[in-house]
Amino acid sequence: MGRIIAVANQKGGVGKTTTTVNLSSCLAEKGKKVLTVDIDPQGNTTRGLGIDKKKLREQKKTMYELLLGEITVKECLLTNVIENLSVIPADVDLAGAEIELIGTESSSFTLKTELEKIRNSYDFIIIDCPPSLSILTVNALTAADTILVPIQCEFFALEGLSQLMHTINLIQKRLNPHLEIEGVVFTMYDARTNLSIQVVDEVKKMLKKTNIYKSIIPRNVRLGEAPSHGLPINLYDSSSKGAESYRLLADEVIEREEKKNDSKKKGFGKRFIRSY
Repeated sequence: MGRIIAVANQKGGVGKTTTTVNLSSCLAEKGKKVLTVDIDPQGNTTRGLGIDKKKLREQKKTMYELLLGEITVKECLLTNVIENLSVIPADVDLAGAEIELIGTESSSFTLKTELEKIRNSYDFIIIDCPPSLSILTVNALTAADTILVPIQCEFFALEGLSQLMHTINLIQKRLNPHLEIEGVVFTMYDARTNLSIQVVDEVKKMLKKTNIYKSIIPRNVRLGEAPSHGLPINLYDSSSKGAESYRLLADEVIEREEKKNDSKKKGFGKRFIRSY
């Protein structure tokens, strides 16, 4: 069963889309079957993976139609956009879904219901969330097993983080009690500045029991250029620091999944022995 990871932070401009696109691509590069889900009306993940949004609007097979029940999840899928990587795309029409879903029965569970139908076909499902606590973000967090939190190394990072922790607590209490924090990844890191170093230290103090990834994403010109070419960084400039960093992050995500699976197997073995 594939793990569903929501890439989320209520603060904008922290690298959510960059992380979604490049982590997804690097996981696929390592042979994992990946589904990337764009639930942000800006549709930047969709564009960052080279998908023509004009054609999407003509075909009307996007996240918007999926959430409103006009198409099935399989009709919405764009398969093998990159080898091993499929996409559920989004465009600006998705903004209208927020209004249309309000007041409908099980509106917070729509995405979860659809992803459950196909999650066994993938190793990882990565969801790019909007930078707000909307019905779209709630859908993503309700569907997810874990949340990966990108944090920009800047002064206001901690303020955004405390707001996100509050949101996670609410989702856990009311909608998804099994939701966990996948981990925190630092983005836009500049080792030449004291501020970046201070932010990393403060977040580590604040989140003592939370997984903080060793991989840190640096400020990198090539990372900024890649989306305009519709390519993830590992295909745009495979030898860049940005590509190397996201490959290391993918390794950590895979390693954590393998450890979880090993723990489950050991736990099952113990229960079997006791019952026997």
